[in-house]
Amino acid sequence: MASEDVKRSETAVSTIVNLAEEAKLAREGVVKAPSLAVLSVCKSLVAGGVAGGVSRTAVAPLERMKILLQVQNPHNIKYSGTVQGLKYIWRSEGFRGLFKGNGTNCARIVPNSAVKFFSYEQASKGILWMYREKTGNEDAQLTPLLRLGAGACAGIIAMSATYPMDMVRGRITVQTEASPYQYRGMFHALSTVLREEGPRALYKGWLPSVIGVVPYVGLNFAVYESLKDWLIKSRPFGLVQDTDLSVTTRLACGAAAGTVGQTVAYPLDVIRRRMQMVGWSHAASVVAGEGRSKAPLEYTGMIDAFRKTVRHEGFGALYKGLVPNSVKVVPSIALAFVSYEMVKDILGVEIRISD
Repeated sequence: MASEDVKRSETAVSTIVNLAEEAKLAREGVVKAPSLAVLSVCKSLVAGGVAGGVSRTAVAPLERMKILLQVQNPHNIKYSGTVQGLKYIWRSEGFRGLFKGNGTNCARIVPNSAVKFFSYEQASKGILWMYREKTGNEDAQLTPLLRLGAGACAGIIAMSATYPMDMVRGRITVQTEASPYQYRGMFHALSTVLREEGPRALYKGWLPSVIGVVPYVGLNFAVYESLKDWLIKSRPFGLVQDTDLSVTTRLACGAAAGTVGQTVAYPLDVIRRRMQMVGWSHAASVVAGEGRSKAPLEYTGMIDAFRKTVRHEGFGALYKGLVPNSVKVVPSIALAFVSYEMVKDILGVEIRISD
């Protein structure tokens, strides 16, 4: 296993180095780039993958804590809060326990980004074509609302394509040293779920995930644009100079938008995680509880999961794990932004984040 990981790491490093060399030679005119469009897309995907991996790894302990709080048995509370939970994991599982499931989370970033990028391009072209046909204006461009629709389509397609990886990531994240059965990694978890629960099990919780994309993306866009417009018009505290916002101010707007969006869509995320655990015969001790406090995890669907969660645990249960999830928003966005810009400079990526 160790040798395979080393080979994969060497291959990834080699790919990044080769792309950087090709970009440098193309810029200097030594060689002609075989396909500028393809090369630009590949470099953007590498930059996005690295940025995503760095940002997710940095906040992995908070991400794991969030999921544990979302799915733990209400009759056998192990984690009463974020700080206490992190201390408990440190004591019981050590430093590595804080990052359990992070490898699978990072592994799905590249295919997710690739599918999302391609889907957005195709959806934008299709929506623009229909918009021009309807208006009769051949020079019409996409409006913010239409771009939002294209982004939502891309998000749903990308999420659906990589959902099985997210599903097993949730289970790997939840299992502890005391769990009755251990998934050894992403591929072992995928094959085990497929063999024991069938292919449909890989898409448990898919519906609330799809529904959650719309308000999350919509509110992100609306809040971000509204904050920008308000800051540019009112110019409070001297934050705006020459009708443009600084990187720090844009970052703050993005963090505020992300916080609002994820707070509204958060109950759907809780239900999704809980549905992913249904049918897990060797459920982790944190999910099933221990001793006499064990409780069956049975949901017939999304509505049933909502109903049972609220009836047995109260409305507040729909926001379990919201604190660590909110805390990780700002550092995650900041690290993703900085990492992307650094890798972009190394590879010579022409596409900007705003594009």
